[in-house]
Amino acid sequence: MTSTAKRVPIPKNGVDYRGKVVLAPMVRSGELPSRLLALHYGADLVWGPETVDKSMIGTTKRFNPITSTIDFTRLPSNSSRVFHPVQKESLIYRLHPTREHGRLIFQIGTSSPTLAVEAAKLVAPHVAGIDVNAGCPKPFSTSGGMGAALLQTPELLASILEALVKGVGEVWEIGISVKIRILETAEKTEALVRRLCKTGITGLTVHCRTTPMRPRERAIRDQLKMIASICREEGVACLMNGDVKNREEALALAHEFGVDGAMIATAAESNSSCFRTKEDGGLLPWKTVTREYVQTALEVQNRWGNTKFLLQQLIPGRVDQFRRIMGAKGYMEACEILGLENLYEQARDVDKQIGITAHVGNAVEKAKISNESARAAGGQATRIIVDAETHNHLSERGTGVAPALAF
Repeated sequence: MTSTAKRVPIPKNGVDYRGKVVLAPMVRSGELPSRLLALHYGADLVWGPETVDKSMIGTTKRFNPITSTIDFTRLPSNSSRVFHPVQKESLIYRLHPTREHGRLIFQIGTSSPTLAVEAAKLVAPHVAGIDVNAGCPKPFSTSGGMGAALLQTPELLASILEALVKGVGEVWEIGISVKIRILETAEKTEALVRRLCKTGITGLTVHCRTTPMRPRERAIRDQLKMIASICREEGVACLMNGDVKNREEALALAHEFGVDGAMIATAAESNSSCFRTKEDGGLLPWKTVTREYVQTALEVQNRWGNTKFLLQQLIPGRVDQFRRIMGAKGYMEACEILGLENLYEQARDVDKQIGITAHVGNAVEKAKISNESARAAGGQATRIIVDAETHNHLSERGTGVAPALAF
């Protein structure tokens, strides 16, 4: 990179992607506790999971005094359901206004400039940027003309970005960016990148795989230098994504290919301490990371189903705790399995708050006594059993929420 390179100005409330190693947007692995854990271990920025514009439009924004979060919620809209006087709201998006301040990028799934702006306006005051998903290959996204489908309609994608720059970026003084995949040929990718860099965006991330490719297939980086060169020429920050394992590798790859930074996805899903520097000790043991994750999930009352999924990514499949956590039905049982006695009280309270019915009596005291007895005898602690979680299928990422204050 040259010191005389052009740069698109970074808005007052935005953030420059240059020199950053960030958490990639992941639908299940990008919820609030995962983002907070990544920041705790040194991620410079975090992307939230792709959130579809229509799911945000019509939500109620609430400050949740229990979790100190800002929640975007809505009532169920499925007319086939029997109406109940008291209905649980569905949680669409949750962010932490202090712990994520200036470091959260909201990724939107959209195929409409109008809907994109309408949805982005709701969250714009609380994030450092809005990122358009133009790379997700999953049918739930592409079937609606969103995600990777936008790569085949470049003018529509450009119009979405231009509308967001004008209607959201300039109003709230935050950056607008886009995440794409490489196309079938370098010529097609070049034409797309040049068009997108003219829309006023401050950042562009390229996932170094084509739309048909899956994560198990090795990332293709032969177009990366060309993409980086175009972005540098237009003054747009460029991040790379695909097979990046840790901070050291991210910075080395950025230097090698001339990009400005990198995203980490699956490696962060299995161990968030991948963001730590080598000087800080690098990757931490899974037990340390898992303990921190459970503590964080409890603090923000994360939906148990999502927490359980993440624990199955963080815990090695070869250990006994992995098998046992697969059958866990709530936080209380998970803490017993993982030996987190100091979190029993909090776990019991959170289970009640999020609607998990636990018939355990004086389980906390019993577990403490049992563990002490087991340690003395060289045996194992008695396992606490809880009833199945009360499920809420109102949305893919929804859950019942505690009372909060609308504003």
